[in-house]
Amino acid sequence: MGGGKGECMVPSRVFSSRSSVFGPSRDSGREAVGRGSGPGPARPVSGTGFRRRLQVVVFTLFRGAAVVNGLVLLVILGFLAWNGWRSVSWTFLTQAPTNSMTAGGIFPCIAGTFLLSLGAMVVAFPWGVASAVYLHEYARPGMPVRMIRLGVTNLAGVPSVVFGLFGLALFVTWMGLGVSVLAGVLTLGALVLPVIIGTAEEALKAVPATYREASLALGATKWQTIYRVVLPAAFPGMLTGAILAVSRAAGETAAIMFTAAVFFTPHLPSSLLDPVMALPYHIYVLATAGTNIEATRPLQYGTALTLILMVFGMNLVAIYYRARLQRRF
Repeated sequence: MGGGKGECMVPSRVFSSRSSVFGPSRDSGREAVGRGSGPGPARPVSGTGFRRRLQVVVFTLFRGAAVVNGLVLLVILGFLAWNGWRSVSWTFLTQAPTNSMTAGGIFPCIAGTFLLSLGAMVVAFPWGVASAVYLHEYARPGMPVRMIRLGVTNLAGVPSVVFGLFGLALFVTWMGLGVSVLAGVLTLGALVLPVIIGTAEEALKAVPATYREASLALGATKWQTIYRVVLPAAFPGMLTGAILAVSRAAGETAAIMFTAAVFFTPHLPSSLLDPVMALPYHIYVLATAGTNIEATRPLQYGTALTLILMVFGMNLVAIYYRARLQRRF
């Protein structure tokens, strides 16, 4: 107490903080959180450092695996190129084999491989896309659909020799097609069909649902929505499956050695019921059953290099077309 006018003087330290009378305030709570529960700087959340170290280790393993795969691919390509480039010439690419396949070229093999690969895509791609559309757009979720998807996944991992024996029993013997282009095309189509179904269905799943909703809201039917909206948007992704299918079909040996390919024929097939020569089977013949295996060693490397370049060229065309479609949609 003091002063002439009876003013009441209260020490400032008594009410320096509301927490002294009314408990801790919000500001003090925020300060406590910012300072941490104890003295010293705030400690990081437990486990953050371990997760970061684990992420670094995992990504390092991924990068290492990618580098190893790339190096193995470069070694294989370099080995084939070094041993086979001397054999590759215009005569080698445009003539038929001569002198019991110890000389000459591989033009019938190139033509046969192209016919088998293209025919397999003509057979498998429409069926694969149609199957994917049914499974994703029309089929009701349930046990039958799950069993179909499981069967497709299992078929994708079946060895090619099993498909070759299947084609031999069904197309060559039971249907009476014989060893022919048509039997080989149907066998390779069955071989690559699971790959196309899987990639086509994933491409359909990647199309946003708003595309379908907007089309249906404008009065389009479900089929019009699928045909006009969904399929064009998913088609670039479906081409990925086509690229994988072409690569596998062009490089298969066991699937065609029972159904389409023959040891030697100097002429191109005149119909779908004629047999053909193929690059992968020609490599197998030169390396295992040729008349003079050591003398044909350069031809083996040249044929293998030609097969790789042919598959690369077909894939490059498909990738270019896919890139154009992706820019369009």
